[in-house]
Amino acid sequence: MSAWFAFTLVLLVSLGFAAAGIFYFRGRGVTLEEYVTARGTVGSVAAAATLVASGMGAWILFGPAEAATWGGLPAILGYSLGAAAPLVAFIFLGQRIRRVMPGGHSLTEYVFYRYGRGMYLFTLFVMLFYMFIFLAAEVTGMALIVNLVAGVPLWATALTVVAATLAYTAYGGLRASIFTDSVQSALILPLLAVVVVAAYFLLGGFRPAAAGLAEEAPQLLQWGNITGLEAALTFIIAILAANLFHQGYWQRVYAVRDPGALRRGFLISAVVVVPLVFVTGLFGLAAVGLGLAETPSIALFGVLLEALPGWLAAALVVLGLALVMSSADSLFNGIASIVAVDLRRAVPRARARFLLGASRLSTLVLAVPLLAIAAQGYSVLYLLLLADLVCAAAVFPMFYGLYSERYTGRAAVVATLAGLGAGALLFPDPEMTRGSLLGAFVAAAAVSVAVSVVLTPRRSTFDLNTLAGSVQNLDREKATLRR
Repeated sequence: MSAWFAFTLVLLVSLGFAAAGIFYFRGRGVTLEEYVTARGTVGSVAAAATLVASGMGAWILFGPAEAATWGGLPAILGYSLGAAAPLVAFIFLGQRIRRVMPGGHSLTEYVFYRYGRGMYLFTLFVMLFYMFIFLAAEVTGMALIVNLVAGVPLWATALTVVAATLAYTAYGGLRASIFTDSVQSALILPLLAVVVVAAYFLLGGFRPAAAGLAEEAPQLLQWGNITGLEAALTFIIAILAANLFHQGYWQRVYAVRDPGALRRGFLISAVVVVPLVFVTGLFGLAAVGLGLAETPSIALFGVLLEALPGWLAAALVVLGLALVMSSADSLFNGIASIVAVDLRRAVPRARARFLLGASRLSTLVLAVPLLAIAAQGYSVLYLLLLADLVCAAAVFPMFYGLYSERYTGRAAVVATLAGLGAGALLFPDPEMTRGSLLGAFVAAAAVSVAVSVVLTPRRSTFDLNTLAGSVQNLDREKATLRR
């Protein structure tokens, strides 16, 4: 398709999503509490829809297929299970944190009151860094999609997507994000099905690709492929750990109506995610079998652009927009919520209106470096892997204290740093010429667990019952600092 047609399509679809989010909130006032948590307003079906939409970003069109080109079927399965693993983990962690901290808003809030300032500052940095890099990867991915399809300049797509997403996210907060997620998920599933089925028939089914794989890379079809098995374990550990630091998920933990809705919503989304990721990963195998995998990072597009007519290429663009904007709005709102919650604690006498304005402004300020990165098309994969490593080292110390009253903030910091140091020794260089990703992630997680166990005192050092009284309603005009 022509560049002008593709850009017009991007503009119209982006504005359509923005209009839906704004219209949904038209004439309504929004309190700071509603903006940040939308507490108790979401049922299980809506929860599943928003979790699938916000979790499935542009990465689903790049990552699984690329992994398949060198890791084969085990890598695809590992990627699929890794995407579902955090959703299952949130069923247990989410219920637990709602029980001990029913009025909470964010993970950083829990860490501050449970562990103190040291672990809180570390967690705050990790969460903001991870979500910003994830956001940059999503917007860059969408810009690359439209550039591959029609040659549209990267900056034009990035600016359009970011501006449209901010328009409704800054306006309506989490409730607007959840509503548009429902709209976007209603598009993602059928569009992906249409693209996959069309590609299957236009490429002549499985036989041509399978014949090429059997000749060129038969190991990719073997479940015992060592490279693929190592990749699978790496994906499961890295994706699980990193997504537990995604504030967008923690917001939705508090947004669901009750524990039953939480369990059903997260479980349904986990079940739906596995086949979605697996199917997109199969395109990587098809690319290898058809000799279209010269650039593994765009293996899926090598196959689709070879087979799809113009109107289906347009469907691919719309699919990409639905994926990216649904994940980007969750990241924008997640960052804004952290600003609101932590600014309330830093400036306890600040009015709710000021905090709401500050959280909205933070997303606008964030857009500047985000656009600069996306317009250049930089690869942020290595930075994402670094963030994943830090999360892998911190994940056990972070949540051990949610169950144990004997664990201390100092032990959590030491265990996290020890795990991070162990992982860093094995972490590959940017060119991936040395080191081991799997070894690094296993070391980071295992060492932090071991050090945590060793440093846990025999007696209780903290009363978990005090967490419920530590947090305060964000709409209070005069708040008092409790710690």
